Amino acid sequence: MTLIPPPWPHCADDADPAVDPVGCRGIHVPGYTLCLAHLAPADRDAFLATLTAGMGIDCRGTTFTEQLLDDLLLTALFDPTTGRPHLGTTRFGGATFTGSPHFGGATFTGRADFRGATFTGNADFSYVTFTSDTRFDDVDFTGEAWFNHATFGRDVGFEDATFTGDAGFGNVPFAGNARFRGAAFAGNARFGDATFTHVTDFDHVTFTGDAQFSSARFERAAFLGPLTCGSVLNLSEAIFSVPVTIQVAAKEVRCVRTRWDATVSLRLRYAKVDLSDAIVTQPTAVTTHPIPFPNMPASDLTGEPSVKMTALRGIDAAHLVLTDTDLSGCVFTGAFHLDQLRLAGRTQFASVPTGIIRHGLLPMRFTRRRTLVEEHHWRAIRTPTTNWVPGAIRTADPALAPKPYDLAPLYRDLRKAFEDAKNEPGAADFYYGEMEMRRHDHHDTTRAERGLLTSYWALSGYGLRASRALGWLLLAMTTTVVVMMLWGLPTDDPKPESTGMVTNQTIRLTTDTPAPVNPSGPLHERVSTKRFEKSLRVVVNP
Repeated sequence: MTLIPPPWPHCADDADPAVDPVGCRGIHVPGYTLCLAHLAPADRDAFLATLTAGMGIDCRGTTFTEQLLDDLLLTALFDPTTGRPHLGTTRFGGATFTGSPHFGGATFTGRADFRGATFTGNADFSYVTFTSDTRFDDVDFTGEAWFNHATFGRDVGFEDATFTGDAGFGNVPFAGNARFRGAAFAGNARFGDATFTHVTDFDHVTFTGDAQFSSARFERAAFLGPLTCGSVLNLSEAIFSVPVTIQVAAKEVRCVRTRWDATVSLRLRYAKVDLSDAIVTQPTAVTTHPIPFPNMPASDLTGEPSVKMTALRGIDAAHLVLTDTDLSGCVFTGAFHLDQLRLAGRTQFASVPTGIIRHGLLPMRFTRRRTLVEEHHWRAIRTPTTNWVPGAIRTADPALAPKPYDLAPLYRDLRKAFEDAKNEPGAADFYYGEMEMRRHDHHDTTRAERGLLTSYWALSGYGLRASRALGWLLLAMTTTVVVMMLWGLPTDDPKPESTGMVTNQTIRLTTDTPAPVNPSGPLHERVSTKRFEKSLRVVVNP
């Protein structure tokens, strides 16, 4: 507790030179030397009787119990024409509100100043109307704070405010500037259906729990953050009307059916991002921010800061750019224009299982390549023993799993995206995936085509596995050499024979080569170094 006296004439009740020489910090009630809380009951009633609806009040530093606040709002400043309390310019700076203060849908027609106030219990400002500037800077809400359906007609500030419990700002229209710079939310914060009409400042805000901005509307927010969220930042169905840069370090960011009417740059750290059915009509960039945001307080977010995309269902990817993102768990099914998706930096995809895997009685080993998580889902359901995905995913409903005819177009579009980016090695993996899905497709691929694809796969891995083609070549050559040694070479090389006759000094010669004789001796005579060398020479130099 600070021992510095406040800058206003204060009550000083219960002052103790040894412990607290300042005492009560409540401002003097006009005409008295005590604050409203320490006035004698008769004097307090007399003062409250002088107040009427719409008057201003200065209660800086005063401690309010629930009863005292009710006496002020529901009796002295109550407006019978509206059925609600009506306050003019109000100064509650440094005040303390004990219990669970309820402002009963009050209307503040003048400036409302709560800077430095403390709410020891749950604070309820629901349906309260603030027509002028409102300040809640440095306020300490030790319980829950509810501003649902409140109206802020002009600028409002919650800078460096502390919310220990849950906070609610649902369905709140912020008609002026809304500044939350440096605020700390220890519980869940809900801004659902809120409207931010002017400048929105969430710089260096910390959300320990969930931060819900679902269906919120940002009409002139050029920046959101940098902020930290220890759980889920939910921007689902939110609307951003102007170009915006969003800087967030969070465990998860949900942008389901979020609408961006202008360009957007999502600079994220640690987050799992869901862009399902998001509406993007202008260039949209999702980037892993490589370094911590400056001047941010410490958080529990540790480890690899890379952004992990979880879903792109239903999004038009023509304007989407992903930089340094992890797509190993991203669901692409249902996305549009994936062939125009741009991938920059280091992009990670799911890989095939490693090591020797037994498929029935046959051992198998998958060659390393980049795959889509949908292929993992399909293969895990088709052959559960091959360890394509963690066990939890294997329990997925088979009817909802994508089929090969769903995956082939995805691989084809992503292959084209890699080719357009001049990444031929990356495109090769997706060409392989496309051919694999066509080979396993019993719906659109005929049996004859599947047979040809199977042969193509077995012989050369669709022309992408040189080692497999080389292996088949070596096998063919080895088989030919063995056949030549056993049956292809004659026992002895036939030698030409010449026969002739002399007639009247004329010589006639006939040269003939006897037919080769197939070997018929024992095996050890046919399998010899000499015959092997000759067979190899014949095969290598036909």
